[in-house]
Amino acid sequence: MQRLKTRPQFQAALAGGTVSRTAHFALHRLSLTQPSDTCVTPGEQLGLAPSLEQALFDLRDVWLGAMVPKRWARRAVTRNAIKRQIYNVSQRFCVDLPVAVHVVRLRATFDRKAFISASSDHLKLAVRQELEQLFVHALHLDKRQEVRA
Repeated sequence: MQRLKTRPQFQAALAGGTVSRTAHFALHRLSLTQPSDTCVTPGEQLGLAPSLEQALFDLRDVWLGAMVPKRWARRAVTRNAIKRQIYNVSQRFCVDLPVAVHVVRLRATFDRKAFISASSDHLKLAVRQELEQLFVHALHLDKRQEVRA
C-alpha cells in the first residue's frame, strides 16, 4: 500500500467520489485507469500528455491517505491518534481493497464530553470500530457491484 503525500494527490482522490460513510468518517475513492499495453517509442511519448492518474500515481497499487482537519479535531494529539488508527485499520483491509486511490476523511467531531482525554483508549477504540464499519461497508458495496457485472 502506498501513502498519499501531495496536495494534488489528495485533491484528485476527493474528486473521485464518496464510496462509504459513517457518522464521523467518509471514504473517497478514485479508480486508476489501466495503462495501455502498447509499446510507445520515446518520440511518440513526447507528443502525448500523460493522464492525471499516470502523473500523480505512478505505481498501480492501493493508495491511501488520511485527512483529519483541525476543524473536527482541535488537538494535534487527537489528530495524530486518529491518523494512526486510520493507517492501522486500513492495513488489515488493504488486500481486499481494489487498486485505486482512497482517502479517509474525518467529517465530524467526536464529542468532547464523551471523550474528555485528547488521546484515550476509549477514543481509539471508538475510532477503530467506526473505521472498520467504514471499510466493511465499502467492501460489501464492491462485492455487490461485482455480482451485478
